Amino acid sequence: MFEFKIKKVDKDTKARIGKITTNHGQITTPCFIPVATLGAVKTLSKEELETLGAGIILGNAYHLYLRPGIKIIKKFGGLHKFINWSKPILTDSGGFQVFSLAKLRRITEEGVEFSSHIDGSKHFFTPEKSIQIQNDLGADIIMALDECAPYPCSYKYAQAALERTHHWAERCKRYHRNKNQALFGIIQGSVYKDLREKSSRFITALDFPGIAIGGVSVGEPRQKMYKVIDWCEPLIPKEKPRYLMGVGEPVDLIESIERGMDMFDCALPTRLARNGAVYTRKGRINLRNSRFKSDKDPIEKGCSCYTCRYYSRAYLRHLINEKEILGIRLTTIHNLYFIFNLINNIKKAIYRGEFLQFKKRFLRSFKK
Repeated sequence: MFEFKIKKVDKDTKARIGKITTNHGQITTPCFIPVATLGAVKTLSKEELETLGAGIILGNAYHLYLRPGIKIIKKFGGLHKFINWSKPILTDSGGFQVFSLAKLRRITEEGVEFSSHIDGSKHFFTPEKSIQIQNDLGADIIMALDECAPYPCSYKYAQAALERTHHWAERCKRYHRNKNQALFGIIQGSVYKDLREKSSRFITALDFPGIAIGGVSVGEPRQKMYKVIDWCEPLIPKEKPRYLMGVGEPVDLIESIERGMDMFDCALPTRLARNGAVYTRKGRINLRNSRFKSDKDPIEKGCSCYTCRYYSRAYLRHLINEKEILGIRLTTIHNLYFIFNLINNIKKAIYRGEFLQFKKRFLRSFKK
């Protein structure tokens, strides 16, 4: 079961509020999807994620296939039961690993051969195999296998990756039969306008229940990413959710929501937290900095997250510098709270018809 309904559209922009319905519950969009590559958002429990407000998490088909392995997860009845998560799950197809594990893979028209980063063993991912793995995992939303081109890349490379992505999308759609899962297609084309428009038309013509824009946030300047959204968005049916893959910086979330995007995922907030970097309304700060050595204040005054209610910057700095696990748990809680709170405030602003005013206030104080 999958359904998407638009509940509210901002009067001045393309920002909108929608509701996705799946077999494991509903998701209000815009939504941020924390990355749980191996079935866990690093350092956090299910209960903490729910308290923070996570309505959906992202698992990675490639990494879960390698470990613990699909056979084990199937014995538990799927990923939801294996990790004890009752809300919706989205799985990536392995397409991002075509980009992130470029030195460990070989691409052919048939699929991608990966050399495992664990033991060097060879694994060949075809579109059909990627779909079968995601079927077995039992995610609510699954992704077509695509080739995520790097930035920069030549027009010739981007065009070849685009054609391959389109061919694989057709194969994924033909193979997919599980009506309990929504298969999303992915638009590619790097930073080339004609390729992005071509891909938008092709992928939307396949009539997937949701459309993703991939191949962004891979090193390109943010203004180029915004242009990609501007090229693609008018060609994506308004009645379908738009998923901007790999984006999670606060400024980028606001700019992308203004442009009509609904869904986002990114490992950045949790990765930053593990390195002592945390978000505040004035921008990002690094708690490793010596100026916080005796700072009695919370990360941010007025923040209602668990971390800010109970712990000082000085204590957090001490934990991070001493590599205490508690430190990265607490900074992760804060960063995810910040992102979820930002999304919630954006929704409120859309409902009130005050999105642009909210954006102006936020960007006035937030240092990029």
